[in-house]
Amino acid sequence: MLESATLGGGCFWCVEAALKQLEGVATAESGYCGGHVTNPDYGAVCGGTTGHVEVVRFSFDPTKIDYRTLLLAFFAAHDPTTHDRQGNDVGPQYRSAIFTHSDEQARIARDLITELGADKVWPDPIVTEVLVAPTFWPAEDYHQDYFFNNPNQSYCAYIVAPKVAKLRKSFSDRIKKS
Repeated sequence: MLESATLGGGCFWCVEAALKQLEGVATAESGYCGGHVTNPDYGAVCGGTTGHVEVVRFSFDPTKIDYRTLLLAFFAAHDPTTHDRQGNDVGPQYRSAIFTHSDEQARIARDLITELGADKVWPDPIVTEVLVAPTFWPAEDYHQDYFFNNPNQSYCAYIVAPKVAKLRKSFSDRIKKS
């Protein structure tokens, strides 16, 4: 039976493209979580006033990839130490957040953040929020599979592609065989 994971780590194009290549990840859908506006759209979320985070909702097979490993890949794919930003992408919609679907997911996420912090994986503290998954609002159709549909677009070539490559290298034993 598939499980869900909802993760926000900057631009959803990056998170989707990086983690979607992992064995056991069945689906990935970009969208918005955590805000106070019903049915938000990209323009409103990018305005920074809706409170939403750009996220990706994944369905995954826990017999092929466990939740902890999925989170390790998530942390490898973005900088969890910057508040409301990833590189040049700045605003509350780009904050690092894990929206959990069970008490067990919340425990695993908090334990992993504590472990990574104690191991000083990054020189700065992890600021990733761990929150109960609220309503997920799917992003507009053109955001779905954006990197794969637009690999030569400048943002994809200079920002997304290096993150995808980094994850392929770091998790080479977990990449789907295609």
